[in-house]
Amino acid sequence: MRSAVVLAALAGIATASPLLPRQSSFDWDDIESAPQPAVQSPPEFVKSDPVDYSPSAAASSAAQEASTDPPSVSKRSILNKRTDNACSSQPAGAAPTTSPDTDQAFLQNPTYDSIAENAPIPQGYSQSFSDLHGAVEGPTYLGYYTLTSYDTVKCQQYCDAAPACYGINVYLERDASVVPGSACPNPPSTVNYKCSLWGSAVTDSMATQTSQYQNDFHVVIAGSNGYSKNAPPPSYAGFSGPTELGGAIQAPSGYIGSRFFSGPYDPSQCAATCQETTQFDKDHIVHSDGTYDACNFFNSFVLSDNDVPQGTECQFYTQVWDKSYSTNYGQYNGNDYWSVSSSYGYALSPQDPGHV
Repeated sequence: MRSAVVLAALAGIATASPLLPRQSSFDWDDIESAPQPAVQSPPEFVKSDPVDYSPSAAASSAAQEASTDPPSVSKRSILNKRTDNACSSQPAGAAPTTSPDTDQAFLQNPTYDSIAENAPIPQGYSQSFSDLHGAVEGPTYLGYYTLTSYDTVKCQQYCDAAPACYGINVYLERDASVVPGSACPNPPSTVNYKCSLWGSAVTDSMATQTSQYQNDFHVVIAGSNGYSKNAPPPSYAGFSGPTELGGAIQAPSGYIGSRFFSGPYDPSQCAATCQETTQFDKDHIVHSDGTYDACNFFNSFVLSDNDVPQGTECQFYTQVWDKSYSTNYGQYNGNDYWSVSSSYGYALSPQDPGHV
């Protein structure tokens, strides 16, 4: 936070332009303090959960935060299980069921392996993993749909129509045919084809939702395939880019600060924060020589904890840095390795000279 700097400037104490430091490591305090999304996997007993993520709303929220607290250099949570409507019927799934109707027979059914292994890779996507017994979960969850077949192309179409969608997970799920309750603790199963959407590329490390008990009924997963979009993130008004980088920028100078947003990968939050940070500096931190620290460039990327995407990291600079400086591919924080992916640069256009 810049509160101390602002107070000093307003009191007439800051009389010289501070030297912007060499960039060192990720701002772990900022990353660890970011609020987590409330829902990180498809909810129970819901046929679909359409995407309601709004990049414009996220950007507005990011700008509002930066207007009072700009960047400075300084497991799982799912919806509560439904307990109402016990023993009420659920929609029949379109996938073939298994006989005998047990969790272990479902997991060993070769039909499901064949369905997943023969599914086409959607155009414009790369396959991230194939035929696992776990569905994807994590902070970049966007929404999901129940399908009428193992249709990877249909799932791709849902993703392409959704904002900030970069990955999909298609799988078969053994579900209860009625809501389990005390009078029906272990009902017959039905099998659904499911398609979940993600605001990041998906990895096998994310496919950790392997099972769940609903009363005595065991929900399990089979034939889980993951696909990641090959396209770059969008462009934004007032900036040139995106320019693909390698890792994250490691700048020798001109680093203003960073901000982390848990949830889907959405560089619009970085763009809004960059612009609002410049406005904040112009309003509050003009140095004695009439200069201020204008945000002229930002680097946005997905930050992953042990290969599980956590959200969007934004790093801000007073000048443009090219790909040769994108040398930070990850860092350890304790025993956890935080890696960089989907790293892109955006340059303010035109550049702000940083002088009133």
